[in-house]
Amino acid sequence: MILNEEEAFEAMLDFLEKYYQRTNSDDVACILSDITLVGKEETADPAAWHDWIDSVKKILKERQIEGT
Repeated sequence: MILNEEEAFEAMLDFLEKYYQRTNSDDVACILSDITLVGKEETADPAAWHDWIDSVKKILKERQIEGT
């Protein structure tokens, strides 16, 4: 199974929301408030989406290097 950037982001968001429901962690609540989607490819903290894309690119690059 391969997810695109938006689907992977939504999966991460879902995971963190479930974690928050179990723990009521203030740290996780802060992260969730920053990364909540307010539009397509837009988060409450605009830098958060760009950080996400940078992370995706990093992992894809590492995967490519390991695969060669």
